[in-house]
Amino acid sequence: MTTLHEDLRDDVRMLGECLGQTIAAHKGQDFLDKIENIRALSKAGRSSGKGADDELLKTLSELDDNELLPVARAFTQFLNLSNIAEEHHRVRRRSGVMDVCTSDSFCGLVGRLLQQGVSKQQIAKTVSEMDVELVLTAHPTEVNRRTLIQKFDSITDCLQRIDRGEDLRHRLHELISQAWHTDAIRKQRPTPVDEAKWGFAVIENSLWEAVPVFLRHIDQQLFDATGEHLPLTHSPVRFASWMGGDRDGNPNVTSITTEKVLLLSRWMAADMYLKDIDLLRSELSMNRCSPEIRALVGDHPEPYRALLREVRNQLRITKHWTTERLEGHPVDKEGVYIVPQQLLEPLMLIDKSLRDCGMGVIADGLLTDTIRRVACFGMTLVNLDIRQNADRHAEVFDELTGFYGIGCYSEWSETNKQMFLLKELQEKRPLLPRQWQPSENVQEVLDTCRVVAEEEASSLGSYVISMASQPSDVLAVILLLKESGIGHNIRVAPLFETLDDLDGAEDCIRQLLGIPWYKAYTEGHQEVMIGYSDSSKDAGQLAAAWGQYRAQEALTKACADNDIHLTLFHGRGGTVGRGGGPSHTAILAQPPGSVAGSLRVTEQGEMIRFKFGVPEIAIRNLELYTSATLEATLAPAPGPKLEWRQLMDDLSASGLAAYRDVVRFDPQFVPYFRTATPEQELAKLPLGSRPAKRKADGGVESLRAIPWIFAWTQIRLMLPAWLGSDVALQDILDKGQFELVQTMRRDWPFFRSYIDMLEMVVAKSDGNIAEYYEKRLVSDELKVLGADLRCRLANTVELVKKIKQQDELLEENPIIRQSIDVRNPYIDPLHFLQAELLYRDRNQPDERLEQALMITMAGISAGMRNTG
Repeated sequence: MTTLHEDLRDDVRMLGECLGQTIAAHKGQDFLDKIENIRALSKAGRSSGKGADDELLKTLSELDDNELLPVARAFTQFLNLSNIAEEHHRVRRRSGVMDVCTSDSFCGLVGRLLQQGVSKQQIAKTVSEMDVELVLTAHPTEVNRRTLIQKFDSITDCLQRIDRGEDLRHRLHELISQAWHTDAIRKQRPTPVDEAKWGFAVIENSLWEAVPVFLRHIDQQLFDATGEHLPLTHSPVRFASWMGGDRDGNPNVTSITTEKVLLLSRWMAADMYLKDIDLLRSELSMNRCSPEIRALVGDHPEPYRALLREVRNQLRITKHWTTERLEGHPVDKEGVYIVPQQLLEPLMLIDKSLRDCGMGVIADGLLTDTIRRVACFGMTLVNLDIRQNADRHAEVFDELTGFYGIGCYSEWSETNKQMFLLKELQEKRPLLPRQWQPSENVQEVLDTCRVVAEEEASSLGSYVISMASQPSDVLAVILLLKESGIGHNIRVAPLFETLDDLDGAEDCIRQLLGIPWYKAYTEGHQEVMIGYSDSSKDAGQLAAAWGQYRAQEALTKACADNDIHLTLFHGRGGTVGRGGGPSHTAILAQPPGSVAGSLRVTEQGEMIRFKFGVPEIAIRNLELYTSATLEATLAPAPGPKLEWRQLMDDLSASGLAAYRDVVRFDPQFVPYFRTATPEQELAKLPLGSRPAKRKADGGVESLRAIPWIFAWTQIRLMLPAWLGSDVALQDILDKGQFELVQTMRRDWPFFRSYIDMLEMVVAKSDGNIAEYYEKRLVSDELKVLGADLRCRLANTVELVKKIKQQDELLEENPIIRQSIDVRNPYIDPLHFLQAELLYRDRNQPDERLEQALMITMAGISAGMRNTG
């Protein structure tokens, strides 16, 4: 095995030493020695291959209740520091490579496209029209508090400055000590507004800097290869958010919340643009300008500063207006920047003037960066999506039709629902009666529609309907928004989540586009969201992945047949069980034609910080999204051959049956799941504003996908990502189709991505760890199921190695393999501690135990680099 890069190892050692000194200063040398002994025993246990070392377990079991929390914190903090060191090392490895045309860079891709016969004009046109929207979701599985994240960012900054020769060991020690003496877990759940502020902070602290640099590189590389620039006012990648807009199953997101988040985003944008404008005013002291600017500012000796003074004043007015609105005071919009064009107009005038007056080099500096930011972030930083469950809209019409005495809407046939909705959509009179007194739930839906209707179109993304299955689900939303007075045709995106809904998606969209009124409403553009999380929980990863692929193929054809541009919105999570994995690989594995220059993808929780929390890493991920979308648009992979499709049908059918046999039909499964994993205790971890379940009294079927995945990840069984695949792959190999499987893995990106993701997840799994949880927590009658699941996991590992023709997992990815191996000795004590804490807390609940338990959850998440 290759050794860790020396620089990375030095950083980890330095951070570990600072942490050790901090712990010794706080808890004494004896306690630090105990931590070191636990680490050494854990490492020895891993080296021996025995898993749970008896001496390690004995040492952990002898810890008293007062020691459990600091021990858990020590290992959790080390894993957090290791993550910081790794991220810094990734940046260090890429430093100086940004402008080098490597095979996986944007310019490397453009070069390959040119060699394949794609014209320069086609490449430039595609990039200049590309629309990739990354949607920061309201699933904040980020377990760390914002104050800790800020300290972690400062530690990263210290490492960068140490690389430049500064002596900052004392500052590093100080920051690590601050982090150690700060509560790692929130005392209370964040509100939806807190979540939105966290999303804004990622933009302010990283993406605000990263986006102009990213666009500058793309522009230069595009010009070098094609002779054409990226339009100044176009950003191929933009950002949207669900934070404050996602009300599906979250009673904490109200119309008031959404209105407040929209105002806060406008205030934040104005505040950040003000800083840019102040810098621009300090730089643009020149006196030569165009006649257009002279006409606006008169005979001013510094015309650009004079014009920017007006821009600054309007931004201040915008901030004041939002502040007053947040405090509930009605204020006139006079002088307020509402749409991006209002800010772009004076900036573009200045840009044109500078270039016309021979000062293009000045225009290409901070001014260009500011214009690029407006193109990407608009006047609200993110476009806010609204998400609501289809049942909530139907509830409005149930009460409304009941009030009018025309029956119960939900009991009508789909045909009758559509007839009613279409008739009302084309009526000139209002539908909602003045004297009507709806229920609280219905009033909340109507209030949300009012907030959406009153908001400027450029501030909004899509209205997403979860659990959509029929055309009436979409028409109902449009009608409610029309009745609320909306002045534009907002995108309404049905979200197809379960396997049955995915299979029915094509029929639903074809029916919709077959309605002339609706087709005209789309204005040539239909958005559809594909659910990865719930489909995987419903059907297992294998059947869900194939169902998603087939749905995308069918939807692409349905829209093409109707001359409608389709944007697919991928509701991916951070883990394989929720559609996660490398983003560029996933995009390239989509059906041909399904990525036609536009794409929306969710980014959630800790993945937002990992991908976009550091500017240099953010730049790389933005480039990967741009490159993958360009390649999938202009040089898509070929579709599956008939025999590949037939094999996937067989795999999917057997995988689905095997998955559901356990999850739905084995009477021991639910008791085992709830006993062996910390599923019940997860509700105590204040991850986000949403409840862990959609229904308080529901079973596993009502459990959200994040806690479902989280629970299995915590015990390292990783069941949602492989269960079903084991039986399906074994069946195929038993039928002598090994060569066909090899051909598919070599020639079909979708299947290769599936196998690679399966390998990744089983490499992170650990049957020995899962067995220890079972031994400590599970009754004898349920252990039979646990033994069977671990046996099936072990068989899955062997199947993956056989298919990839490897002796060990991740042979082709030694960096990730080593990252897992290096972390394991630090994660193992947290697993054993967690099992012990679960046992103690279930038998004699104690607040100290619960605190320590939450720390172990956070630590295991840090070590595994994901939660849900």
